[in-house]
Amino acid sequence: MKLKMSDIAKEAGVSKAAVSFALNGKPGVSEETRKHIFKVIEEMGYEPLRKHKKGGVRKLTSISLVIIKDTAGMMSRSYASLPFFDSLVSHLSDNVGGFGGEVQIITLNIRNLKNDLEENDALKKSKAAIVLATDLNKKQVLFLNSKIKNAIFIDNYFEDVDADFVSIDNFQGGYNAGKFIIEKGFKQIGYVASNRIITNFLKRREGFRAALKEKNIEVPSEFVFSLNPIELKGTLPEFFYSGHEYPHAIFCEDDYMALRLVKELTRIGIKIPEKVAIMGFDDIFEDTMINPELTTIHVPIEQIVRQAINQLQEKVSNSNWLSQKSFVSTKLIVRESLK
Repeated sequence: MKLKMSDIAKEAGVSKAAVSFALNGKPGVSEETRKHIFKVIEEMGYEPLRKHKKGGVRKLTSISLVIIKDTAGMMSRSYASLPFFDSLVSHLSDNVGGFGGEVQIITLNIRNLKNDLEENDALKKSKAAIVLATDLNKKQVLFLNSKIKNAIFIDNYFEDVDADFVSIDNFQGGYNAGKFIIEKGFKQIGYVASNRIITNFLKRREGFRAALKEKNIEVPSEFVFSLNPIELKGTLPEFFYSGHEYPHAIFCEDDYMALRLVKELTRIGIKIPEKVAIMGFDDIFEDTMINPELTTIHVPIEQIVRQAINQLQEKVSNSNWLSQKSFVSTKLIVRESLK
């Protein structure tokens, strides 16, 4: 049986991203952890797959994964611990490493993009790059697209930018979330928005509102509040603590906010879903580690990665390639917090 990176991660008790960092000699893990990972690799007899997949020989021998750090955004200093990033690195390494290629991780600072690009020799030599564009605005995408050879931007998109994008259909995900809550008979609905402007979340918001508008339902302004999208601690609006009227169902723009809501409401004695039903977005691993487990919208990260690689392969090999925007649909996952 051929071992995967996920097998190594499970045996070593680390994330798949940590295994990728160790295999590629990148920073992000301590020396002690790196040695432990290689010890496990030696014991399990793991070797990266080197055979080309059926259906033709792939031309790409390496792909750069460009991470744009933003201390005020989703890709903050602790981005490597985010479930999305861990899954992204794992699936990218499995797909590229599976045909003998290599993934190099390059980190740029969003506040110093120009200088970072000029000083990064590895990126200058890179022939193909996948850019994690979660926190980027249109101007930044345009700049990076003009400087990075054969770039594909993932987890974000701009309709009026002539560049290659692969993203989930955030509007469709938000729409389906709103539709599901309505179908369950809820009319007193709350909404938890990110306290940071993130393009993906704005699209989720549009989709959710569109679903409610079809049924002439509005979210009262007093039932709309903001939370940090990557933290699991913090207080909630006063109406939860004062005994005043509160929403019967709440949609959160990502799972971190939903998990925080579940944790705090449970702490103050508000039962879920009996008193408040809660729904998130992303389907991260932690959703099944709480009680009740979280109803959410699943984001197919592996499919996003495969689409990005295929699109990048075509971009590199086809001199007549025209920019392409690709969207991957989401899927409703029903669990105990809203059913």
